[in-house]
Amino acid sequence: MNDRTCIVTRKTAEPDDLIRFVVGPDSAVVPDLKRNLPGRGCWVSAQRLHVDKAAAKGHFARAFKRQVAVPPDLGAMVDRLLARAALGSLGLARKAGAVALGAAKVETTVRSGKAILVLHALEGAEDGIRKITQARRAMVHLGGPAIPAYKLFAEAELGLALGGTNVIHAAVLATDAGRAALKRMVALDRYRGGSPDDLAMLAAVAGADDAAEDLE
Repeated sequence: MNDRTCIVTRKTAEPDDLIRFVVGPDSAVVPDLKRNLPGRGCWVSAQRLHVDKAAAKGHFARAFKRQVAVPPDLGAMVDRLLARAALGSLGLARKAGAVALGAAKVETTVRSGKAILVLHALEGAEDGIRKITQARRAMVHLGGPAIPAYKLFAEAELGLALGGTNVIHAAVLATDAGRAALKRMVALDRYRGGSPDDLAMLAAVAGADDAAEDLE
């Protein structure tokens, strides 16, 4: 088996599309998100349904060819680690000046073409989200980039990461720190079963009849 073949799907993939696992000293299966832990590893497609299946169906024991202890909450553990990494990268982007906060600033940043990612808190009101979505549609209509938007965190989580309160909408700018944050958000969204970016953007730009309104 190829070293980067998913032990569940049997399909090969790039490292960023997989999660590496190793066996710790206590024989427990440990997620290795940074891919730097010592020892022989195995790989699972980076979606929770595959991690849960690997844990439930004995795939780890077969991959490591030994008895291993699989944490009962392994899928949730990986989710927490991915979320922590995503929020950490978002905080670094904020410190680097690569994050705009507030509905008005986010909409302006999107329309200027400087944004590469939009985040909405889970509590975000539909009206505020709609206006920003219109800005994203308008950018694509004008030949600009397709800007993904995700609802991954609660308001309190975003506020803690960004050092503020009432953080409902945020835009990440196209800088090195911003691109690092985007990579983490995409990974978390994929793990949670979110739509691929292209499908998400197709949904965002659907309805050509709205294009004229969006550009107003």
